[in-house]
Amino acid sequence: KRQKDKCRVGLIFADKPAEREVLTRSIYDLTFSIPAGEANYEVQASHTLESDIVLLSLFPHMHYRGKDWTFTAHLPDGSQQKLLSVPRYDFNWQESYICKKLIPITKGTKIECVAHFDNSEGNFENPDATKPVRWGEQTWEEMMIGYIDYVSAKAGEFSRTSKCRT
Repeated sequence: KRQKDKCRVGLIFADKPAEREVLTRSIYDLTFSIPAGEANYEVQASHTLESDIVLLSLFPHMHYRGKDWTFTAHLPDGSQQKLLSVPRYDFNWQESYICKKLIPITKGTKIECVAHFDNSEGNFENPDATKPVRWGEQTWEEMMIGYIDYVSAKAGEFSRTSKCRT
């Protein structure tokens, strides 16, 4: 039925231009197919950084079959660091995880997203465990997108040998 919208928008204008622009990158896999009845199906996606960045936040996104999620930084020196682990993902409680400290990450670092899905009857949230599930925008389909918010690092902001800090 017809309703009235009572939304409001408040804008605050800056006194001076922004020093840096916050950017968002999505890291995803569009090609997966979760088999019917599969209780622990893994999907991976990654992106290698083309410049030094300062990581601000992470946001994992899946639908009802989402089980867990991990963001890991694989640094150019061969070391790696877990950036975020969400061991019990819940579509109804999606969160943007804002870093407590700014995390400088060097060019050439591969940010890897690993997600697990539960397409079994044991998953109470599962719309239909009898069918395979592919990428789709509807919640009865699935998604695997890891969003990262960051700014470009300023020259000299951190050394090239820096490791991720949490």
